[in-house]
Amino acid sequence: MMLLYSEGAFFVIYIALGANLPSIHGSPAQTLEEAKKVIVAQGVNVVKSSRTWLTAPVPYDPNQPDYSNAVIEVETDLDAHALLELMLSIETDFGRERSVKNAPRVIDLDLIAYHDEVIGDEPSLIVPHPRMQERGFVLRPMAELNDAWIHPVLKQGISALIEQLPDDQQATPLLEDGA
Repeated sequence: MMLLYSEGAFFVIYIALGANLPSIHGSPAQTLEEAKKVIVAQGVNVVKSSRTWLTAPVPYDPNQPDYSNAVIEVETDLDAHALLELMLSIETDFGRERSVKNAPRVIDLDLIAYHDEVIGDEPSLIVPHPRMQERGFVLRPMAELNDAWIHPVLKQGISALIEQLPDDQQATPLLEDGA
């Protein structure tokens, strides 16, 4: 598989992974690792993965456990719609049940960016993710992968977007032993 190259920039695909409930695969952090393996088994190449980060639920809810979050850079021949369908299928296979908005979940897979494409004419797929610039749990892991990435709509880099995050968007890297 080959990275696309245009006008001096590599085009990349980013997927955000999150969980704050245990699943059949273990703790939220273990679930994220298993989700990466399943993504690869489905023919999507994981090029790079951020560390796992711990974050408070958004919006903040003291009754919910913190989230484990990561971002992966992937290569695939799937178009954005087919990749989203694959991600939704994986969520279902992991036991995700969609109830109320912002409910705790065993897995959440979000298509954050698909090359430099802007897709916004469909309710089921909006790329880049419409709230990514407001989420420390997306931007901080993405910065680990590519601190030169530029938001294709806002025309701002990761560092500038992180500087604009609200104070409540803190993220802490998970220690290597899972603590």
